[in-house]
Amino acid sequence: MPTFTPIPQHEFVAAIHILAAKLVEDTEWKPDYIIGIGRGGLVPAVFLSHAIGLPTLSVDYSSQVKDFADEPLVKLAARTRDGERLLFLDDINDSGRTITHLRGALAAAGAVEGAVRFAMLIDNLSSAERIDYSARVIDRTVTKDWFVFPWEAVAPAAAIAEDAAEVPERIA
Repeated sequence: MPTFTPIPQHEFVAAIHILAAKLVEDTEWKPDYIIGIGRGGLVPAVFLSHAIGLPTLSVDYSSQVKDFADEPLVKLAARTRDGERLLFLDDINDSGRTITHLRGALAAAGAVEGAVRFAMLIDNLSSAERIDYSARVIDRTVTKDWFVFPWEAVAPAAAIAEDAAEVPERIA
């Protein structure tokens, strides 16, 4: 049985402030848009958008519906060719699978190198992918908790357990 660790709202908001401060401190790179990665990155993207005053867009990779995942990535890649910078935001960089997919799809669509960065509330040091900004760092080889973010906490306990069980090695 996994350990479910709730992330209280005040800790989530504090993480948003940490990310906002890191973006302000980075004088070399400024995004034009925050791209929320569905599902887990949508709420953080809206909060970060308000914190730093940038518009939010979204892609829904988690649904696996091409019209809402792959097609927007082609459009976003085109925006980078027009000189825009995109910050993709998700709740956790766990295995790195989502980031790998997004980076590959953006590159295949001709995104300009250096115009795309990734931010996470929680970054996993043992992930297959590295990111640019995070509010918190864990190591999944040590930390096996399943983090329950405020927007997930409203789900039935069985649904949270089902999500956690999708990739058992993350929490075993």
